[in-house]
Amino acid sequence: MAINKNHEFEDLDNIKCAIVEKNASADRVQFLKNLLELNQYQVVVVDSPAPKAAPVAAAPIVEGVEATPTPMPEPAATPTTFTVGVTNLTFNATNAIFGRCLKTKEGSIVSLAYWQQKETLSNDELPYFENVH
Repeated sequence: MAINKNHEFEDLDNIKCAIVEKNASADRVQFLKNLLELNQYQVVVVDSPAPKAAPVAAAPIVEGVEATPTPMPEPAATPTTFTVGVTNLTFNATNAIFGRCLKTKEGSIVSLAYWQQKETLSNDELPYFENVH
């Protein structure tokens, strides 16, 4: 059981994993997988569960008239998303980023902006609390 929402565990493909991210796109999965495997983590990726279906609308009750249920519109095709986990149960993404534990393939420390894919290069020369703009 997780102590807080930031450190969740699940069985992915029958392997107990620390959850890195849920509902990730295929591109995001590839980025995370490459980064985490570079940092010596064993990554497990599974399809995210499909969203719950909406209930069927009840037919209105009218005396003397046979009512038929209102058909619900077909749900739009949802994009496939994935859940990413690592087998190291001590892994916590927040602690790994702000604890400066992850490195890029160039050898620089992974910054929050790099992790969130807002920047293509990690420029984390100063700790996050000293980087005031």
